[in-house]
Amino acid sequence: MTAPPVTAPNTVPVTALPTNSGARNGRAAWIMLASGWSANQFSALLGAYRSHLGLTESTVTGLFAVYVVGLIPALLLAGPLADRRGRRPVALTALALNVLSTVFLMAGGAWGGTWLLLPGRFLTGVSAGALLAAGSAWIKELSGSPRRSGLFVSAGFATGGLVAACIARWAPWPMVTAYVPHLVLGALAGSLALAAPETGGSLPVHGCEAAREDAGHRFRRTVLPLAPWVFAAPTIGFVTLPSTLHSGLVLTGVATAVVPGTGLLTARRAPATPAASLLVVAVGTAIAAVAAATANEPLALLAAIVLGAGYGLALTHGLTRTAALAPPHRLARWTAWFWTVAYLGMFTPYVLTLLGHVTTTPVLLTAVTLAALAHAGFVLRKGREQ
Repeated sequence: MTAPPVTAPNTVPVTALPTNSGARNGRAAWIMLASGWSANQFSALLGAYRSHLGLTESTVTGLFAVYVVGLIPALLLAGPLADRRGRRPVALTALALNVLSTVFLMAGGAWGGTWLLLPGRFLTGVSAGALLAAGSAWIKELSGSPRRSGLFVSAGFATGGLVAACIARWAPWPMVTAYVPHLVLGALAGSLALAAPETGGSLPVHGCEAAREDAGHRFRRTVLPLAPWVFAAPTIGFVTLPSTLHSGLVLTGVATAVVPGTGLLTARRAPATPAASLLVVAVGTAIAAVAAATANEPLALLAAIVLGAGYGLALTHGLTRTAALAPPHRLARWTAWFWTVAYLGMFTPYVLTLLGHVTTTPVLLTAVTLAALAHAGFVLRKGREQ
């Protein structure tokens, strides 16, 4: 006989949600779309910041990196906070910060002030981290689907970068107007999420300690090692390849959209296993190596598509397994750990750039291919042993 769910005051257990509330509560997932949009709208404008504001390469790199500086601590703090205080207040506060970060970026673009761009990017990272931790757990409990938050984040990654790049290319005042869609999206997402109830704040349910320890061991041993590939794959597709081939603003924006867009389609349609994820990433990096060696942009676009598929598979598997293994009262915390390790993969382009002084990009991408194949072989061997 199982114990009934124990919840903190002023929360609604997942099992107590009305059966007809799925569509209404599922609309809260739009906050994850806003999070993904805010992250990639800036990435697609890196070239424009260089040309319009005259920012140096080191300044642009610093603006990109400060996002991660804000994101990782926010993930690690927001996960436990959402488990203790509830998902809803943390997620809605993070969304408000997400919109505020875009206001800072717009002001920085209007007045050409790096001193405004820096806090804008930092707040983008903080708000995105809190949304990924609290929002992912909240959306999973509201919808019953651990992959829904990943689908909406991927949709935001895909559309935010492409829309921002197109606006920056053809609209007036690009460093301001490119951010307007996110303000509208953030306001819409917030209005939809306000109608969704709280689901978290669960108290620990006493059970088998050995089972909980086994779940934690499997999470650390199988889920976390795969996590860095989640963002290593897409950043190779829309950062390393465009930089190596010196692609223009629009093509860079297309790559920024194609990678997560393919991931979104793959996550919706294909079954996700760690070995399949790694094998697809290996194929993508192999194609990327050839594209970098031959300076072939169509081949680079194909590599971006395949890498996007690998990203979608890895993300779907990671979120699904995390939700399956995590105790209910620690879901946000474990989800935050998964996202934190996943974001370490975003440093891949910088590692490749540093190692570029030693050898060529095609050689480095070949090494990444071999690493993905070796990891896939390890996963398959461990699977046969169990």
